[in-house]
Amino acid sequence: MAAGVVHANGHPVNSEVPCTIEQFLRAQGLYPRSVVVERNGEAVAPSEFPHRTVQAGDRLEIVKIVAGG
Repeated sequence: MAAGVVHANGHPVNSEVPCTIEQFLRAQGLYPRSVVVERNGEAVAPSEFPHRTVQAGDRLEIVKIVAGG
């Protein structure tokens, strides 16, 4: 792995890449089951987080799931 920049929610984030989406989320302090992720314009199912790779230059949109009523 090497340091690279990933754009998360429009902001550059230095990260060790390549890594899985799950590894990236955990490195950002996010619990993978508490978010939904879009990678380069494509929605990613949570079951795919451990298998999908994040590369330098990727664009992620990460939205936290909030429960309540």
